[in-house]
Amino acid sequence: MSTRVNGPKSPVIESRDELVAYLESGSKPQDEWRIGTEHEKFGFNVKDNSPVPYGGEHGIQALLEMHRNCYCWDPVREDGNIIALSCTDCPIGGSISLEPGGQLELSGAPLKTIHETEKELRQHLSQVGGVARQLGLGFLGLGFTPKWTLEELPLMPKARYRIMMRYMPLRGTHGLDMMFRTATVQVNMDFGDEADMVKKLRVGLALQPVVTALFANSPFTEGKPNGFQSYRAEVWRHTDPDRTGMLPFAFEDGMGFERYVDYALDVPMYFIYRDGRYIDVAGASFRDFLEGKLAALPGVKPTMEDWADHLTTLFPEVRLKKFLEMRGADAGPFGLLLALPALWAGLLYDKTSLDAAADLVAKWTAEERQTMRDRVPRLGLKTPFHGRTLREVGRDILALAEAGLKRRARRNDGGEDETRALTPLWEIVEEGRTQADRLLAAYEGPWEGNINRLFEAEAL
Repeated sequence: MSTRVNGPKSPVIESRDELVAYLESGSKPQDEWRIGTEHEKFGFNVKDNSPVPYGGEHGIQALLEMHRNCYCWDPVREDGNIIALSCTDCPIGGSISLEPGGQLELSGAPLKTIHETEKELRQHLSQVGGVARQLGLGFLGLGFTPKWTLEELPLMPKARYRIMMRYMPLRGTHGLDMMFRTATVQVNMDFGDEADMVKKLRVGLALQPVVTALFANSPFTEGKPNGFQSYRAEVWRHTDPDRTGMLPFAFEDGMGFERYVDYALDVPMYFIYRDGRYIDVAGASFRDFLEGKLAALPGVKPTMEDWADHLTTLFPEVRLKKFLEMRGADAGPFGLLLALPALWAGLLYDKTSLDAAADLVAKWTAEERQTMRDRVPRLGLKTPFHGRTLREVGRDILALAEAGLKRRARRNDGGEDETRALTPLWEIVEEGRTQADRLLAAYEGPWEGNINRLFEAEAL
């Protein structure tokens, strides 16, 4: 979730049409399309594999301050606490922020190629990893904390998270688990116009369960196997039905920017940011806010910053802002962090592959898509679908992505195209073994049931 800071106030929103125009303003010509990769990871104390607190000599605060000093990034503070770093002038870099339980997130810059994404990921992991080692810390890329209970995890000093903590249990059984114990990798993709947005949104929504299966990497809970390939994906099924899910309306006639705005207006709000503080309005209506009828702020109407904030509190499998966010994958090791943007670039940024993917998913019903989503957290690549399994569907999708990347023909200095980043996914579908399967085999074999062995073996 983005980090809000004080700045010039935008004008008050006068009509719903302005909300539609905000989304539509993200449309770009194809030569301006970019790829933005965001990934989260869990910090841990190398000494005992415990969670990392915010404060103290070896805490998250110390890590961010040291990173700022070493690499000259700009700090973002809330009530005097450093909560994020930005590097606005960096060609690669973006920003580093905190999730509720101390997960560290890189929000990468919008980049032209997967080669640039690879460079960004390597730079980030090298920099933050180097700082972490000096503090006796490490990082782990999984979709769900493999060892810690909810009670063991610290709360980061961001006021919005306290608001969410109060509201989440009112709308689902696993909202706090989602906040504190999950980590993901997601990719932000551009669109050309409304029709292009709709086509990419539909392809993205329909294929998220396939992506969840390919990137499944959360088979442990509190030190033991949990029976799932992606427990992160299962947690999201029980988080908040108002703001999560597969958006079946996106496949109906008339889908466009206006329809998404109407959906977003009906998702209850969390907070409003005014004068450097977050005001709890959880459960209130943005429609009422447009009319100045919020009980917490009678007569006050929203600005476009309020609308942008509200959009970040919607959590469907694909989220529309001024770009599309693909949200279905567990966090993972370096190779899979790079494979996700490669997969989506190959599918969505090549017309032939996008058209083929759109034709494929057009045959799937809303019930079939939802059933696939419900089954995939536990079954992963073995999920049955249309007389096949998602392993076979995944192979077809990978072939489309690979062909799309070949046609993109973006080469690095060594003459290699972007298809090389798909190698870990090809290994997964050919072997029929996900990252979750590999971890379970290690746990049952050489680790001898000791979850602590995972921290050393899988540290980023």
